[in-house]
Parts: sequence; C-alpha cells; structure tokens
Amino acid sequence: MLMDPEAFAVIISSVLGVFLVMGVGAVCRVQHWLTHQADVSLAKLTAKVLLPCLFLDRILGDSTLDSLASAWLPPLLGFTITTFGFLAAWYVAKTVGPFVGLKTDAQQRAFALCAGICNYGYIPLPLAQITYPNAEVEMILHNVGVDISLWSVGVAIVTGSKGGKKPKEHQSAWRRNWERISPVATSAPLIAVIVALSIRASGMETFIPTSVMRSVGLLASSSIPLGLLLSGAILVDFLRAADWTGSAPVIGLAVGFRQLFMPVVMLGIAAVTVTATDLKQVLLLEAAMPSAVFPIVLTRLYEGDTATALRVVLSTSLLGIVLIPVWMAIGAWWLGV
Repeated sequence: MLMDPEAFAVIISSVLGVFLVMGVGAVCRVQHWLTHQADVSLAKLTAKVLLPCLFLDRILGDSTLDSLASAWLPPLLGFTITTFGFLAAWYVAKTVGPFVGLKTDAQQRAFALCAGICNYGYIPLPLAQITYPNAEVEMILHNVGVDISLWSVGVAIVTGSKGGKKPKEHQSAWRRNWERISPVATSAPLIAVIVALSIRASGMETFIPTSVMRSVGLLASSSIPLGLLLSGAILVDFLRAADWTGSAPVIGLAVGFRQLFMPVVMLGIAAVTVTATDLKQVLLLEAAMPSAVFPIVLTRLYEGDTATALRVVLSTSLLGIVLIPVWMAIGAWWLGV
C-alpha cells in the first residue's frame, strides 16, 4: 500500500520548512548580517546552553521514560549503526575509491568519515518535532551513541592518514587518547542527558520549580532555529570553498553509499530488530538524512583531505532536499509508522 498523498505532502512541507530556515541563514551570511566573527560565539551558545536545555526539557518532560533501564537501546543502536557506516564507507573507499578518484589514503579516510555518518542533529530533530514528536527523546538518546562513535571510531579513521595531526612530543598514550574522547566526554549536551536521566531515575523531577522548567523550555525553543541558521550560513562558506572539478565520480559514490545503501541498511535494521514504534521512527528519520556537516570541521582539524570532505557533504546535503522526503515516505510505508 502506497503512502497517502496527503501524508507525503506533510513530509515535503516539513522538509522544505527546515531547509527554508537554513536558507534564511544563508541569506544572512551573504548579506553579512550573520558574520564569521559571530559563528564561534553562537555555536558555543547553541552547544553549551541551548541544546542542553532542549535535552533537559524533553527528557524531564517525557512521560514514557520511566528509568535508565529504558534508555540504553537508542544510544546502542546509534553507536552500532554509525560505526558500521564508518567501517563500510572506509571499505568502499579502499576498494572502489581508487577507480573514482580517491587515490590517496587521506582522500579515502575523508570519504569514510563524511559518508559514514548521517546528519543527526539540526535536520532530523526539527523533523522529529513536526512529524514524530513522541520520538524526539529517543532521537536525543540515539544521538548520544552517534556522538560516541564519531569521536572514537570516526576520529581514529581520519587521524590514521599521513596528513593527520601529529601527537605532541613526549605526550603519553593516555593523554593522546583523552584528547580524542574528551570532546564527547565533556560535552554539555551529553552531560545534560546524563543529568536528566539521573533525575528521572531518582524521581526528583517533581521537585524542580515550575519557573526553572519554564526558563529551560524557553531556551530549548531557541536551539533548533539558531542551529539551522548557523548551518545555512556555514554551508554557504563551504559552497564557496568547494572545488567541483572532476568530482562527479566521487559524488556518485558518496550519494550511492550515503543515500541509497545506508537507508536500505538502516530501514532493514529497524524492520527486523526494532519493535518500539518511536525507535523505528528515529531510524526512519536518520536513514533519510544526508551526510553530517561537522566532519568537514574534523577533517580540517586533523589536516585531512578537505576537498573530498566538501564534495561528499555538500553533494548529499543538496540532494537531501529531494531525497529526504522520498526516503521518509518509503520508510513510513516500509515500517508501517
């Protein structure tokens, strides 16, 4: 049975709404209303204040989350599927990559990092709020696992290239490993998730003053719009910096892996192993996503092949305007949600 045209129209409208907000951010960058100097401050504000408030607000207010015992599966799936994506993308880059222009080890590792992980934040979260609001908390928990995989497996892949960041002289192995995992271990959103789950597990949420939760809710409501504006502005910068010369084969491989192969894998996992409707909806949304934007920053940070990273992320993101609603419709039909 095909999806109801009215439901498909809602999906298209939701996806376009998200990209239109990103488009506003792009216009703000072009008009110099959102300057480069503001990026770091606004990104820190979003990551360290607004997103943690969003996570606190949603987890503390979720009536279906009774204890920590019900919260382990989403992050486990997030970690496992993302790790599979990294390793499968790396295998594809090593075996097929040389035939499409991924000649060097650095190019192959950049491809694996960017094609291996979907956009798991600013696009799927607002879509969850609009189309599957009951799945938002599961998505937040799922993304904890994605973050852990990114900062462990993903960083290990990109730093393995010869162009990677060299360890400091006489630096201990413990120190090097801590520098790799500390961004996620000390991240405000992860700490917010742990604190919120601990409060729910102890039943202390009833003692939080209403005025405090109202303030948290107000800050939470600002997180996604600001994140989308920033994403749109940053994508404009990346588009200006990208070199598209001779990139068609790499783009074809990236689209084939990220937006054809991985959606089938993720929807298959959801159909076979997941019984909870909310978690199926999370995997449906994540399966429809293009590559995440942040791996471009990681590739630059560790002195990898930024040109390959830009080609993978920008091509899948632009095609996502069309493919996200298509995969959401297919996934909803396939999983019956």
